[in-house]
Amino acid sequence: MRTRDTNKEEIVKQKAIGMIVTQGVEGFGMNRLAKECGISVATLYIYYSDKEDLIRKIGIEIGRKLFDKILDGFSPEMSFKDGLKNQWENRIYFTLHFTQEATCFEILKQSTYGDAIVEEITGDFKQTMSHFILSAIERKELIPITFEVFWSIAYGSLYSLLELHREGKSMSGKPFVFTEELKNETFNLVLKALTP
Repeated sequence: MRTRDTNKEEIVKQKAIGMIVTQGVEGFGMNRLAKECGISVATLYIYYSDKEDLIRKIGIEIGRKLFDKILDGFSPEMSFKDGLKNQWENRIYFTLHFTQEATCFEILKQSTYGDAIVEEITGDFKQTMSHFILSAIERKELIPITFEVFWSIAYGSLYSLLELHREGKSMSGKPFVFTEELKNETFNLVLKALTP
């Protein structure tokens, strides 16, 4: 039986992430991945039982890394403003410093693998965020709001700006860079929309 090579396994993961980002889930295949990595297809099956297992494990690993970063320095007991600011900073950091992984995770969330990946990783995260939102409502720092509406207002504009930054251009086609000034302007508008 062949043994696992952690360096080779990391190369496989990084190549797989890159292929999913550039070719999508539909264009991703084990034969192509093996060729990209310069290994045999049989070597891939040392690490993963099949394509589905590989995609699911990569999605779960990225998701856990993302949620760990999102909760870095965060407490559900923080004031709403401070907690939301922390969330924004952490989400911005992950998106800008792990761009390929963040893009891959978004692609996988929208794929047929999305529900299984998200279900595997969101348990504690959902509880923490629910506690944060409910505590902020109780303290009258946040208007009573459904979770989906909260999420779309709290983070939708941020993710739209980060996507424009990733593409390097605005909707009109002009060059676009996400700046501190844009972040602050957007954050203040979001805070205004969500607070009494």
